[in-house]
Amino acid sequence: MGKEENLSFVLEKANSVKFEDRPIPSLKSPYDVLVNVKYTGICGSDVHYWVHGAIGHFVVKAPMVLGHESSGIVTAVGDGVRTLKVGDRVAMEPGVPCRRCVRCKDGKYNLCPDMAFAATPPFDGTLAKFYALPEDFCYKLPEQVSLEEGALVEPLAVAVHISRQAAVFPGASVVVFGAGPIGLLCCAVARAFGATKTAVVDINEGRLDFAVKYAATHKIVAKRESSEDAAARIISEADLGNGADIAIDASGAEPCIQAAIHVLRVGGTYVQGGMGKADIIFPVTAMCTKELNVKGSFRYGSGDYKLAVDLIHSGRVNVKELITGQVKFRDAEKAFNEVKAAKGIKILIEGVEE
Repeated sequence: MGKEENLSFVLEKANSVKFEDRPIPSLKSPYDVLVNVKYTGICGSDVHYWVHGAIGHFVVKAPMVLGHESSGIVTAVGDGVRTLKVGDRVAMEPGVPCRRCVRCKDGKYNLCPDMAFAATPPFDGTLAKFYALPEDFCYKLPEQVSLEEGALVEPLAVAVHISRQAAVFPGASVVVFGAGPIGLLCCAVARAFGATKTAVVDINEGRLDFAVKYAATHKIVAKRESSEDAAARIISEADLGNGADIAIDASGAEPCIQAAIHVLRVGGTYVQGGMGKADIIFPVTAMCTKELNVKGSFRYGSGDYKLAVDLIHSGRVNVKELITGQVKFRDAEKAFNEVKAAKGIKILIEGVEE
């Protein structure tokens, strides 16, 4: 058996993965670069595809390479590339829009209907030795930023986009529901944007303890109670006066979404960041009478990845603390099992060994 050219971690169908040697990607444009992937984080969506074989209308119909939270080293560049060279260390933004549609042209390329997003059917992901993408979707890492940190730029960019959707302002009070990686990073970004109060709500007390050491000013243990009672308790425990300026749901859990609407002051802002059930019971009367700003948040848009890199480089957000383990490429399935079991916070899969 010869040496693998481009060993890849492939999802065949729900609960069935394998390693497969695939061709090294070609550079389809003079503005593309080839990246030797060095670290990949695992996202809840990767695990969801692995367990269920689908997310909503995105269904795995053919074998698909998993992974989209990656960093690596540039190994080849197209003739038109001017901003990167072989040997540069980069964070990889894994969704490439069409650049031509109305949404792309009005600056919201994350809403492009023809987005080619890594590890979203039918597009292969980044859990491979090599991955090709346009130069402007690779972000050169400053010398002080490690490749491990580079793999966490993707979830940090999600939190940046959520925080920008929420218009977090200096002095704001922010309640974040869910102390998983995105919720924790939302707390960190909110603090970096000047929020003075970041209260985090979760059922997992271990995660809450970590959150307070990390970037939360208050922790609230979720209990079985009405959404109004939960909101009143959060307001009391976090000393939020007439309610929070901003509430972010990073859990997708129906009771959290309901409590989040009730925890807000009049004129407050609510942002949905977590994915849960397709349909829920929503406190629409409270939303109307408080005249709330209610927004969705999807992936990341213009400037979010660059700002995420800058936040790490400046030290305003620490992503190293979220890394709780690393596994070899050949042990990728073990990492998926650990994430499914909610072990640790962020587990990285190392690149294919030379």
